[in-house]
Amino acid sequence: MDFTNPASVLDLNNIRAELVKMEDSIIFKFIERSHFATCPGVYTPNNAHLHLDDFHGSFLDWLLVHLEITQSQIRRYTSPDQTPFFPDKIKESILPAIDYPQVLGPQASAVNYNDTIKQVYIDKMVPLISKLEDDDENNYGSVASCDIECLQALSRRIHFGKFVAEAKFRNDVELYTDLIKRRDIQGIVTSITNSAVEEKILQRLTTKAEVYGVDPTNKEGERRITPEYLVKIYKEYVIPLTKDVEVEYLLKRLEDVE
Repeated sequence: MDFTNPASVLDLNNIRAELVKMEDSIIFKFIERSHFATCPGVYTPNNAHLHLDDFHGSFLDWLLVHLEITQSQIRRYTSPDQTPFFPDKIKESILPAIDYPQVLGPQASAVNYNDTIKQVYIDKMVPLISKLEDDDENNYGSVASCDIECLQALSRRIHFGKFVAEAKFRNDVELYTDLIKRRDIQGIVTSITNSAVEEKILQRLTTKAEVYGVDPTNKEGERRITPEYLVKIYKEYVIPLTKDVEVEYLLKRLEDVE
């Protein structure tokens, strides 16, 4: 996706193609996470077994904060498709700025669902994709590293709803301007929902999980991820959260617009 080319970025066919590629990334990151136990200690705030200096939070948050500080210094969060989990902690990039054209509305950065994404991931997704329910302190570092890759992939996918919403807004400015001014949330939800596309996503995920979820060299056919769980994650969490992002983005779309 070329974010310096607005016409390319706001083409719904290009957006859908990018979302398809994200599916593969998310599936393989889930598979990597599936090798480990749930490890609730990674998510426990102020875990007594860990020494995080004056940091008040979980080991996952500690690692994520430090990683985002570093990534922000190499320009990650200047890209319009990246949303930090700790926006108040990121720093200025040491690399020269890239002159991205203004594709999204002026309030786009205010739409940040990462706190919700993180909590849903911990509470709902990890129990589905982990190999067993256990707390393995020896693998805290590996688990948290996998979690961050999963979270960043999910965040990018869900926040891509901003581009979907902007493309739909520009395709029918009159309709969406009316819905936004009347704060017609149900009308917006109805307008952005494409049940046929959502069903194709779930069918495609089922097929991918069938193929990717089994190691072909394992004669026992042990599954690393099941179609049922992958579809559940998308149907109950990823797609609804993406719609939430689209709705909030559209409700803010006319703010600060001259």
